[in-house]
Amino acid sequence: MTASKRTLSLGAFLMATGHHIAAWRHPDVPADGGLDFQQYKRLAQIAEAACFDALFFADSAAAPDAPIASRMARSDHFEPLTLLSALAAVTERIGLIATVTTSYNEPFHVARKFASLDHLSGGRAGWNLVTSDAAAEALNFNRSEHLGHAERYARAREFHEVVSGLWDSWEDDAFVRDKASGQYYDPAKLHVLDHHGDHFQVRGPLNVARSPQGRPVVVQAGSSETGRELAAQTAEVVFTAQTSLAAARDFYSDLKGRLGKYGRSADALKIMPGVFIVLGDSQSQAQEKFEQFQALVEPAVGVALLSRMLGNFDLSGYPLDGPLPDLPLTDSGQRSRQLLLTELAGKENLSLAQLGRRIAGGRGHYSLIGTPAQVADELQAWFEQGGADGFNVLVPHLPGGLEDVATLLVPELQRRGLFRTEYSGRTLREHLGLARPANRFASI
Repeated sequence: MTASKRTLSLGAFLMATGHHIAAWRHPDVPADGGLDFQQYKRLAQIAEAACFDALFFADSAAAPDAPIASRMARSDHFEPLTLLSALAAVTERIGLIATVTTSYNEPFHVARKFASLDHLSGGRAGWNLVTSDAAAEALNFNRSEHLGHAERYARAREFHEVVSGLWDSWEDDAFVRDKASGQYYDPAKLHVLDHHGDHFQVRGPLNVARSPQGRPVVVQAGSSETGRELAAQTAEVVFTAQTSLAAARDFYSDLKGRLGKYGRSADALKIMPGVFIVLGDSQSQAQEKFEQFQALVEPAVGVALLSRMLGNFDLSGYPLDGPLPDLPLTDSGQRSRQLLLTELAGKENLSLAQLGRRIAGGRGHYSLIGTPAQVADELQAWFEQGGADGFNVLVPHLPGGLEDVATLLVPELQRRGLFRTEYSGRTLREHLGLARPANRFASI
């Protein structure tokens, strides 16, 4: 019996009107897409018909508050768990991954909501664990400033410990619901967490039965040293920004190499870099499509996006045609993204305006602009040469960009035997090839 061929995973990373900062201004893009459920339903069904592993939603618990924010389509969008609960009812197979911060939530709430989503969807839920990179979120949660980098990650580690413990409150067969005997659940199969730590005190148990996947899939996006270590210990999928195959291979090797000290195998973690994709019948047509969006970028809007991505530094007072100023290491934002963008500016000698325009589409993620065959060549190289287990796909605009990927790129990947032609399982874990975890308390 021969082993089945390794195939890649694909996530559809959906963001309101699309990932390009100026997409909402394009004539083919519904400007109100962030609050149009019918649009999201259509997108989910497009991705599911193409056999994507999952939908992926980012989130922030604050609206952009810079003066230029009134010219950006980033202020009105659904809370992701609410949206995914609705999408669970109009889809059958595709995974549903939502971002929820550990900095401004409580573990019991998060455990309960994701366990509920896993039940509602029949085992398709995933939690993207983040520590928040928007400093403005602090002002909405009784704080005058954002938690520091080290404290955020210490809190996140304990937060995950509590949530995963709560997900194991009940063994799989704890709820017998025997009408004849009057026994609703077996008390021997109930486990009270009774957690007392530096950040949280949580008794438990969770008031939701163990979910179809055992536990929802845990996703993370941190690529700093601290983020990598947390991912090696706790994550099952990592979403990362890498700008070249060489960088992707280094990241992949480094992160997979950390798993052993936590008693984990290499296949217990899937690494899925983000990739920004624009497709055309020819290279020139794809480039022309992309330039239509680039032409709509106002320099100040691009720099405002850059300010956020560099770690919440205000760059509005610097000359647009001047270089990126020397900035201290961010304590409130994403350190890995700050390093990536700083290196990009230096390597290509970009001005502030040029750097802002450069990241207007993919925000520092690897960008592929070309024909389906050209893009597939690159994805195949990353996948087969140790750079990725799959990809989180970003498109400039919705719904058109996702339709292009689903109808042009996915069939090309399928022809090469790199991607499924139909779902073989029903849960997100089955799509990703991740084992269903045992209940940690079941043998105690």
